[in-house]
Order: sequence, then structure tokens, then C-alpha cells
Amino acid sequence: MDTDEFWNLIETARSNTTADHRFHQAMVALLVYRSPPDILEYEARFDALHDALYRWDVWAAAYLIGGGCSDDSFMDFRAGLITQGRTWYERAAAAPDRLGDHPEVIAAASAFEDRALFYEEVNYCAAEAYEHHTGDPDAFYEAWKQYEADHPDPGPETDMGEDFDFDDAGEMQGRLPRLAALFLADGSADGCLQQQDRLRVRGFEGSSHE
Repeated sequence: MDTDEFWNLIETARSNTTADHRFHQAMVALLVYRSPPDILEYEARFDALHDALYRWDVWAAAYLIGGGCSDDSFMDFRAGLITQGRTWYERAAAAPDRLGDHPEVIAAASAFEDRALFYEEVNYCAAEAYEHHTGDPDAFYEAWKQYEADHPDPGPETDMGEDFDFDDAGEMQGRLPRLAALFLADGSADGCLQQQDRLRVRGFEGSSHE
């Protein structure tokens, strides 16, 4: 499965999404008609795009949008970005602060919500579709382990870029001005305190990245 075919699947699932049939359900419904090898190819493409977003600047964007962002939540955020389609994925990958223009992010900031773009279930679409073929919930993970052994990744690990303090309001405003304007009020120290209040509610107090 090449990149174009993967993104076509994403767009088809988006088109099939309704209030009662969420994206992850629409994607599983598409994947169950694929062969098990095709499902593994889908997962390989998903993982490559997911891993490419494993960067400090993307994590900082997730931290602002989510009112904090643990390792697991960052996985969900990157999965959610993929569900937004190729255009938004590539915008976010090129410059995470452009997510400050995303309608869902703007709406979430206005409503003081903190889960825009986070989407845990999307991480498991391939496994669920594979189980439809085998009836075995463990079969996908066994097949995926073998797939990875047969297709070693020769490339270097993703460069996360420069680490920085997510709780430094000035730093966040300088690096992510659009998102800081939405989630840190005026981007001042007072705005950072508002963000830290959200962290306490979410249980992330005491760590910049966890």
C-alpha cells in the first residue's frame, strides 16, 4: 500500500463517518474487506506517518490543545491528526502551530475543551479488522511481529528536534504563537497559570511532558 492509497482510505473513511458511525468504525468497516496482508500494509503506513510526528514541537502543540499531554495521550493525538486527512496532516507536520487555524481546535479553545484531535481508538483499527478475519484477538499482534521482522526499517530514528519547556509561556508563545493565543489567553505568565490549572484537573501537574 503506497502513500496515495493510504490517504484515499482515510478520505473514504472520513466520507463514511457520521454521528452514529465514527471514523474508527468507518475505517474498520473498510479494512475488513481487505486481505490480512493488506491490513498489515495499512498498519505499516499508519505507523510510519504516526512515527514521523514524534517531535517536540508537535508534542508541544498537543500539550496546549490537550491541557497537558502524557506519552499515551501523544499517541492518541498523532492518530487523531492522521484522521484529519492528508492536507491537515501535512500542514501540522510542516508547522504544528498551523493547527491554531483548525476549526475543531478553535471551537475547543472557545468552549474550554481539551480533547480536540485526540483519538485513541484509531490506533487499533488494523487489529480490530484483522480479528474479523481470524476470530483471534491476538492474531494481529503475532502477524505484526512477523511483518516487522520481515520488513526491517533501515532508516534512522525520527529526529525529535529541540526539547523545550512546555510550561514556559514565553517559550510557547514564541514557538507556537497561534496556539498560545488560543490556549494561553494573551500568552502571558497568567495564561500559563491558566494552562497549569487545566493540568491539575487532568492530573498532569508536576511534569512538562508527562
